[in-house]
Amino acid sequence: MYSDKKPEEVFRELGSSHSGLTSAEAAQRLEKHGRNALAQEQKFSLLRLAIHQFTDPLIYILIIAALVTAFLQDWVDTGVILLVIFVNAVVGFFQELKAEKAVSALKSLAAPKAMVVRDGHVREIDSELVVPGDLVMLTSGTRVPADLRLVETIRLEIDESALTGESLPSRKTADKLDNPRPSPGEADNVAFMGTLSVSGRGTGVTVATGQHTQLGQISKEVATVTRSKTPLQEKLEKMSGQIGMAVLAISAVVVVLGVLTGESLYQMLLTGIALAVGAIPEGLPIVITITLAIGVKRMAERNAIVRRLPAVETLGSTTVIASDKTGTMTRNEMTVVRIYAGGRHYRLTGGGFSPQGEIIPEAGDTSNVALTSCLRAGLLANESSLEQDEATKEYKPLGDPTEVSLIVSAMKGGMEEGKEMIDYAWLDEIPFESDRMYMAGLYRSAGNGDSIAFIKGAPDKVTAMCEKVLMPDGNEAGIGREEITGVAESLGRDGLRVLAMACKRFPAGTNHFEVGMITSGCTFLGLQGMYDPPREEVHEAIKQAKRSGIRVIMVTGDHKATALSIANKLEIVSDLNAAVITGDDMERMSDEELYGQVNKVSIYSRVSPIHKLRIVRQLIKRGEVVAVTGDGVNDTPALKAAHIGVAMGKSGTDAAKETAEIIIADDNFASIFSAVKEGRVVFANIRKVVLFLLSTGLGQVILILITILLVLPLPLLPAQIIWLNLVTNGLQDVAMAFEPPEKGIEYTRPRSLKEPVISRLMIERLIVIGFVLALGTLGVFWWQLQQGASLDHARTAALTTLVLFQLFNVFNARSETKSAFRMNPLANPFLFTSIIASIIAQIALIYWAPLQGIFRTTPLAVNELLVIIPVALTVIFVVEIDKAIRWLMARRVAQKGEKAQA
Repeated sequence: MYSDKKPEEVFRELGSSHSGLTSAEAAQRLEKHGRNALAQEQKFSLLRLAIHQFTDPLIYILIIAALVTAFLQDWVDTGVILLVIFVNAVVGFFQELKAEKAVSALKSLAAPKAMVVRDGHVREIDSELVVPGDLVMLTSGTRVPADLRLVETIRLEIDESALTGESLPSRKTADKLDNPRPSPGEADNVAFMGTLSVSGRGTGVTVATGQHTQLGQISKEVATVTRSKTPLQEKLEKMSGQIGMAVLAISAVVVVLGVLTGESLYQMLLTGIALAVGAIPEGLPIVITITLAIGVKRMAERNAIVRRLPAVETLGSTTVIASDKTGTMTRNEMTVVRIYAGGRHYRLTGGGFSPQGEIIPEAGDTSNVALTSCLRAGLLANESSLEQDEATKEYKPLGDPTEVSLIVSAMKGGMEEGKEMIDYAWLDEIPFESDRMYMAGLYRSAGNGDSIAFIKGAPDKVTAMCEKVLMPDGNEAGIGREEITGVAESLGRDGLRVLAMACKRFPAGTNHFEVGMITSGCTFLGLQGMYDPPREEVHEAIKQAKRSGIRVIMVTGDHKATALSIANKLEIVSDLNAAVITGDDMERMSDEELYGQVNKVSIYSRVSPIHKLRIVRQLIKRGEVVAVTGDGVNDTPALKAAHIGVAMGKSGTDAAKETAEIIIADDNFASIFSAVKEGRVVFANIRKVVLFLLSTGLGQVILILITILLVLPLPLLPAQIIWLNLVTNGLQDVAMAFEPPEKGIEYTRPRSLKEPVISRLMIERLIVIGFVLALGTLGVFWWQLQQGASLDHARTAALTTLVLFQLFNVFNARSETKSAFRMNPLANPFLFTSIIASIIAQIALIYWAPLQGIFRTTPLAVNELLVIIPVALTVIFVVEIDKAIRWLMARRVAQKGEKAQA
């Protein structure tokens, strides 16, 4: 880390980039290598996405079926199956590629630049092109591009919260340290990659890049954490395996029974394969991909980028959201809300860095000399500034948010920063140091020429320096330290960060001062209490979460009192006496003890990345579906271990974004609950598609089995089974992915992890629908044979009946409980259009000669259609009766429950 070496020693050692090359020469080689590596990475990424499309178990079965049909030289079936596989792969590939590109675009927007000195010139380059030995310049607001050994600092402060979790900026120095291997929080002469300079300036020599940085070391640790499979992935894998085994077994039974009843082995093998293809819901992978992609699109419209498609559904089944506080639940904008001066208390309105607001006294008026002096001290004992954008009129902080909040409070009190700088000319400064816990600025008053030191810092340190207190009338009185300490502690219990203000006058002509000159004899001016306000939309979002059966817990590196106060304001907890587990508590707790507490405690304060990871693991162990939100490098292990990682797009580090499944582009916590609704809609629509597809397969299986047992001719040819799947599943299943959400779906309880995709209700309804389809089709087939029709004509009638059965069954599948007659058929235009298209296609099959020749169909008479259509409509009425019975039973159970409670 070079912390124990002098700056000139570090510069001499690293100026040649460890390779005998100058940093500029090394950079040229790196840039050329980077272009080649980027091209190779893009090719590999495309190949990876392409291969990923063929990893679904259902695809394996389809590939085997295609090989068998090709071996039997049934090219129609082979072509259809290959077409299905190809369409599924193309859709999945482009949807995942789109998600990856969206994340890449977001990363490129957030990618920092670096100011480096090369060949005596200052150049701005991409931070990824910085090499060891480069001299990097840091200014306020710049992202540190690599690990730097600082060689020059001017009041440089760096926000290292993304790395260490510490909310306060770290003051940096160029001095040599005695410790050669300090921890990141103690390395005062090193700036770490990914951290943010918030004030001052500095220059440093690059000592580490890439995986050799502290951030890179954390990335290695993240790589050792196993990512949890999403519930949807687990359910679909299980269901796919069960369907595959069942279909193979049924197909084998059909082949054996057919041969035993006198059919040829070749014909029965062909029928068995066709039945397998028909029974397997080959449209399911496509529809799942499309359904998830629609969820992705809807989330993108709400500024949420989904990196992995299953994440949408998983978020819909989330039971616990473990959220960081700073920058996620709060605005990361320190705001002064309370002032104590001259023995009086004041409240401040407004929020953020806008000076819009006022100072309201709890009693009396604002004519208080002590208040004015307290505000002036906060304004002048300050190293930051506030600027207003002339175009947007928005206020932008330059420097430490805590110091900027003091400027804002002074402006609310009627002060102008520029005018104060004229009335009080800056002379000297004592910068803030962690061992002193205060800073001071010396100014010359334009009024009488006296020199005045304005001081701000920790209340206990500042009050110890004071002997008097300024009163509202401008007179001074003896200080009451116990009263001031009591007020400061009271503000702290309210979750506020408290700073004390003081001053000391010196004779005119005093242009410099030292620490010893202000350690005593100062006058206490007041206290200012500030906090990072919650985002306005978060409160409502947490209410929605509770109504949705989701528990929100706060996991933060901030102090216990602050975390408890914010959690109470957001109604995460109901009172200020709620249980809180701190990092120190967790150090003393075993995993078993933590396991017993995670379902009770909703606030965790002063936690480290390891603590956060332990919390997530114990929640998962308790059976919770866990989503973790975060923005810092220190959040990445927990983001990866959780079922769903949600990173912040604006304030989030690249490490957090790459680890997370979902990125909230606008850092809006409330967007997560839009995803919750979309996730539930996704799962509901997948269930509707499964019900629809499996009913087709089950109806065919029952139909074929009954005809074989009755020693009847096969009612459908293999090619006709393929056609049936295309005309009834090719568009309708995809169209159902666009089904709008049912009313109130976002307020239903999260599903149990043990709940399968196919519920008990679905199984019962599948059996009912399967038998209705099979018996109705068999009845039409038998009727045609009894009328003396040819076998091809009877099969045409049977095929048409089964097609219409499925087209009418679409309306049943739109809701598990709601009547089809109470749902607007035009609410899903795509579905309605697909039904019309399928009817037209079936008419073409019956009456168009080219299709008649391929599928061996014959024209049907009008009187035959007048029989077939009513038979097919019975599926709607049977399911409506089933829904009505279930509704009555549920109502009776509810009434009994109400009577029992009464």
